[in-house]
Amino acid sequence: MADGEDTPSSQPALARTMGLTTLVVYGVGDMLGAGIYGLIGKAAGLMGNAVWLAFSLAMLVALLTGLSYANIGSRYPRAAGAPYVVHRAFRAPFISYVIGLGVAASGLTSMATGSRVIAGYVQSLGVRLPTGVLVVAFLVLLSLVVFRGIRESTWMNILCTTVELTGLLIIIVVGVRYWGSVNYLETPATAGEGSVAAGISAGLLLQGAVLTFFSFIGFEDILNVAEEVKRPRTTLPLGLLLALLIATCLYILVAISAVSVLPYRELSQSKAALVDVVRKAAPAFPPILFTGISIFAVANTALLNYVMGSRLLYGMARQGLLPAWLGRVHPVRRTPHAAILVLLGIVLTLALAGDIRQLADATSLLLLGAFVLVNGALLVLKLRPGEPRGAFEVPVFVPAAGVLVCLVMIVGRVLGREADARAPLIAGGVVVGISLLYALRRPRHVVLDEAP
Repeated sequence: MADGEDTPSSQPALARTMGLTTLVVYGVGDMLGAGIYGLIGKAAGLMGNAVWLAFSLAMLVALLTGLSYANIGSRYPRAAGAPYVVHRAFRAPFISYVIGLGVAASGLTSMATGSRVIAGYVQSLGVRLPTGVLVVAFLVLLSLVVFRGIRESTWMNILCTTVELTGLLIIIVVGVRYWGSVNYLETPATAGEGSVAAGISAGLLLQGAVLTFFSFIGFEDILNVAEEVKRPRTTLPLGLLLALLIATCLYILVAISAVSVLPYRELSQSKAALVDVVRKAAPAFPPILFTGISIFAVANTALLNYVMGSRLLYGMARQGLLPAWLGRVHPVRRTPHAAILVLLGIVLTLALAGDIRQLADATSLLLLGAFVLVNGALLVLKLRPGEPRGAFEVPVFVPAAGVLVCLVMIVGRVLGREADARAPLIAGGVVVGISLLYALRRPRHVVLDEAP
């Protein structure tokens, strides 16, 4: 082990309490998050009534990498699975280090941004406390839940997911009677034309898929709780794929309801698109309830990013990529308490620093880069003789296609309609910063023992 003080065998194991149902809820909650609540308006502005097609294509794109992650989880069910398989394939600690900390950075910036959103929502309900106080209170409360145990984190996730799922089901239910009222293939470019199906170009579909792809981000976090899942070699792949399919069905039904109730041009101009859908379709429904639902949605995203980040640091420490003390497990709570405390300090600093949306956009690019390398690593491992096989295996073309489509997503994100030159520059800066950390603490030995 890197620092020679705590070896994996000297530390208690994480508690295996997650079954298939809780794992599916974990994955669905991580994907739903707050994304759909703010994304549907932008997507409708680009795709018009055909926004459901964008979600469908984005799901197929996400599914390729999702299948790779399912295969990896079946072969190597361990925390920090992405850095592990990248190092196992390429034997390059530096790349694994960048992948691990890049993914962790995406979770931390999401948590920091979400904590400020939570503070804004709470203030909108009449609570007169400074933003900083609310941010600190929320993050400390979250850290206590994560420290308490994976069972408690799972119950909080179930509660939050139930609330945010209820919000989406309300949209679907109130919109059902409007279904069939519009042409679901009409886009802004084809409005008024007699035949619109032929007008949905491949380029437009690609733009829509790039925009909506990030509503599926979260499926990869399932891999980081592998050491807390019962029978992970079979439960992980099934839970990941079920979560992806459930989220897709919800997104498509919500998209159809939204454009059926409100004209897509009006939807694209709304600052609270789904609230406006409910306001028109069910005027008696109190809009303030959707503020509460949004609080639960954002809180759930922060919770699951906290769980993911702490398990990622724990796993990297156990592999020798980070200091060994970050891999310590509390003897009573059976949680990685050192990693949880470190993350609390980092995310408090980020959240109190102010608006970090550009950093969040940049780290989403890093996450796509991680997908490219993880797909590539699985491709190498599948072609390497002697590697263990899992209970769930995919053909070689799946990770190969995953590499290709994730590269297309990166190009689309950098050069597309929503492009911002600052995001790739900041992403590059993050990589440089992680590289400097690696140079200051070069891992002497990386553990590649078999997955637990």
